[in-house]
Amino acid sequence: MRLGILPLGRPTFDVPYAKSKLAMMLTALDATDHDILGPRELLFDEVATLAGIEQLKAENVDQVLLLQVTFTDASMVVAAAKEFQQPLSVWAISEPRSGDRLRLNAFCGLNLASHALRRNGRQFSWLYADPEVEIAKDLAALLDGERCAGTLRAGPVPDATDAGRRIADTVRGQRIGRVGERPIGFHTCDYSSQAIEKFSGVSVDALELGDLFASAKTATNEQTLALRGSVEKGVDGLSELDQEQLDRSLRLKIGLDNLRNEGGYDAFAIRCWPETFTEYGGAICGPAGILNEAKVPCACEADVYGALTQLILMEVSGTPVFLTDLVDMDAEDDTGVVWHCGQAPLSMCNAKVAPQATVHTNRRQPLLYEFTLKPGVVTLMRISQADESPHMVLTAARMLDRPMAHTGTSGVLRFFDPVDDTLERIISSGLEHHMALAYGDHRVTLRGVAGAMNLPILEI
Repeated sequence: MRLGILPLGRPTFDVPYAKSKLAMMLTALDATDHDILGPRELLFDEVATLAGIEQLKAENVDQVLLLQVTFTDASMVVAAAKEFQQPLSVWAISEPRSGDRLRLNAFCGLNLASHALRRNGRQFSWLYADPEVEIAKDLAALLDGERCAGTLRAGPVPDATDAGRRIADTVRGQRIGRVGERPIGFHTCDYSSQAIEKFSGVSVDALELGDLFASAKTATNEQTLALRGSVEKGVDGLSELDQEQLDRSLRLKIGLDNLRNEGGYDAFAIRCWPETFTEYGGAICGPAGILNEAKVPCACEADVYGALTQLILMEVSGTPVFLTDLVDMDAEDDTGVVWHCGQAPLSMCNAKVAPQATVHTNRRQPLLYEFTLKPGVVTLMRISQADESPHMVLTAARMLDRPMAHTGTSGVLRFFDPVDDTLERIISSGLEHHMALAYGDHRVTLRGVAGAMNLPILEI
């Protein structure tokens, strides 16, 4: 057949490494019996990708294959889905757990793509595999339509329990401050304040990023020095960072405190990039981690449903909660990796390591935390809107005592079901890329909460 390809990438990741991986993908595709048409270079922006789409339309291709070489948002995936009625596939590539930066983060791109395609009612096939290994059989199955994503939906609303009603009553009336709009193409972070208030009783206020920046600039030197002294008690390496950028980052925490006191907010959903780096000049990740530890949930990328999820899981567990990405699933090792750039609560740090103060892996600005998550049973939960109405997605796993998979805050976990089965359910459910994580098995109580909130439940 005439197979059209669109190689997607983002220049903030490891471009030379991405190009080498793309070359391997192209070699594998060229070894098939199909005519491979379309761009053979990474498409880094909307203009280049739209030009690639027009090229494929002119070529009259039989199928479109999106090569998810690095993380990208889902905007161009959705654009391709709307332009082509032909079969659509996504191939995302894995990368080694090197203990260094997350160089590609392609799995997260697949996660955003699967959610957006599900929300748009578009069928697609998918593959998550490294082109360096023997790939011919899996690639043939992908292109033959044998790896089509299913349509996994939530089951019925479970029975409410007394504990679930108590949690629902505690959450009702709480307030989330959404600071800035969600990034373009992050359909996973869409929200309806009316829907949230209807089932949870939680209200959402829309604030501007400028409100946070202005609030941060009112922080006094005395406040900032006191906060720095507190941070130094928990992490090493503050003196090795750019001190002006560190100072600006710490002031963001004080700015959030000011907004919280003024608005009576119980949680935040913050547009964390790019403007905190490009316009303000300091990372919000470390300040978010400090507030997460203090049981004031902070969701990145203006993910309001993520903040709501954190609020609920925090009330159930009685502990700080980490809003995390799932960035890898390894069938051979039967494990997955949860990660975020550096905003996990410090109490989740593995006792064998000393938490470090660090910079954002792509933007190279402080303050972020770096450590490996401690071992133990964990619950992962998300109030999802992959279907037409909100529902609860729930699972549990065991965090393993493993070396650091990637810089930032990360951990290796083993689900209670085989990882291949869990991965298939994640893609088939259209699950968002953020899940809230807390230590302990809280599934029984969460089922009761779902019943009290009249939420259908999906256990993956």
